[in-house]
Amino acid sequence: METDIISVSNDTLQVTIDTTEDMMLVNEKNVNEYPVFIRPFFWRQKKKYGEVLKPGLLWGRSPWLFSTVAMLYGALDRRRSPIDPVIRSLVTVRVSQINWCEFCVDINSKTLMERAGAQVKVDQLEFWRDSNIYTHEERLAIEYCEVMTYSDLQVSDELAQRLKAVYSEDAIVELTGLIAFQNLSSKFNAALNVPAQGFCKIPAQPSTTND
Repeated sequence: METDIISVSNDTLQVTIDTTEDMMLVNEKNVNEYPVFIRPFFWRQKKKYGEVLKPGLLWGRSPWLFSTVAMLYGALDRRRSPIDPVIRSLVTVRVSQINWCEFCVDINSKTLMERAGAQVKVDQLEFWRDSNIYTHEERLAIEYCEVMTYSDLQVSDELAQRLKAVYSEDAIVELTGLIAFQNLSSKFNAALNVPAQGFCKIPAQPSTTND
């Protein structure tokens, strides 16, 4: 059994790559045990990622729910979305960090690095307010996703006006839907203890605590 370094700071999960064999709350089944009509989803995952994603195998225990969730995500992350692909990945990773979803941080960080073409936007995301690498549009989306995700915050009139100054109303609806979906997904995975599958191994940040 091997465990890579887990880096945690304050109240957010920065990066987790966990190769331990911790048990999920609900067991996955063999792919052949699932209904035929959802197996193509698993085959596409296998082709894209090299393996079937564990959350899909858990959602698949409720086949119609799984199909609905999969189609909703497909609509939110479609190529013709009015939200830039990098921004979509930034908010999904940030929500995943806040909600302590190991699987989500892992797979969404991989996608973010592919879309951004560099690792730096993953490395600095938790501390985005102190970084100058994010565009105005990206910073606004990250701020919005934090306000939506932390239960003790609310969207202020001032933030709403800043959003409207940058994004169309259609785009705001799509961005809000994506953030809400990622909260659903990450909380589902975190509650069921779904582990990272090793898609994106990122070095842990040096500790800032004094010895």
